[in-house]
Amino acid sequence: MTDSVDYVPPKVWTWNKSSGGRFANINRPISGATHDKDLPVGRHPLQLYSLATPNGVKVTTMLEELLALGHSGAEYDAWLIKIGEGDQFGSGFVEANPNSKIPALVDRSGPKPIRVFESGAILLYLAEKFGAFLPTQASARAECLSWLFWQMGSAPYLGGGFGHFYAYAPTKIEYAIDRFAMETKRQLDVLDKQLAGNEFIAGSEYTIADMAIWPWYGGLVKGWLYEGAEFLAVQDYKHVQRWADAIGERPAVRRGRMVNRAFGDLSSQLHERHDAADFETRTQDKLTAQEE
Repeated sequence: MTDSVDYVPPKVWTWNKSSGGRFANINRPISGATHDKDLPVGRHPLQLYSLATPNGVKVTTMLEELLALGHSGAEYDAWLIKIGEGDQFGSGFVEANPNSKIPALVDRSGPKPIRVFESGAILLYLAEKFGAFLPTQASARAECLSWLFWQMGSAPYLGGGFGHFYAYAPTKIEYAIDRFAMETKRQLDVLDKQLAGNEFIAGSEYTIADMAIWPWYGGLVKGWLYEGAEFLAVQDYKHVQRWADAIGERPAVRRGRMVNRAFGDLSSQLHERHDAADFETRTQDKLTAQEE
């Protein structure tokens, strides 16, 4: 063990110090708004408030895939929520999502705005609204939804578990890293076995299950998350690698990864998205910068 001091929990936990780590400034044991700030509203029916974390990419990918299919009603405005600066604690965002987590969607296509929060709920809402990427046959639908909820239940072990203790925690704790590395590898093995006999997660059809799982586990095996690819020996999961590459080549997925992205290479960032032409403008801006 790497811990030099044994910790004895008190009978009642109290919040009397920072939690430490990369996100300590936004972690707190209470909910609700910290300041008044209205959310902006664009001209499209769907208003998305997000950041291009894996959970955010799920929804922008879904919206771009819907538009690629010709669903004009899926046009959307995507507004950047800077979680490091506490935007998620503004009064307008808390009204859209009382849990203060991205992404949050507000559907203004009807007589009364409908809020939808939690990324899995947003995927399901959009799939049902537009009749796409969710099988209608009972067994296929059940398989898709089972994998969707598998992701929702499993990813916290990857992100809040392995990712936090391996990459973000101020102290490296052997027990915690071993515990969550073991679980992350078990989950990768589950996916690898499923993809050994299936083109996509839920079978032969590309669905919201793929859109939910790819930003997390596809991103992990491609080396985009936590700098943990070598540590986890992700090259061993051949079927996950094949699937991750195939999904990543989809034009809508490439666009979805750019939306609300405010980190990484500048060429990969599109802070806000209000029209399909924004991608072309971003590309032109990149070419102009290179010429200068």
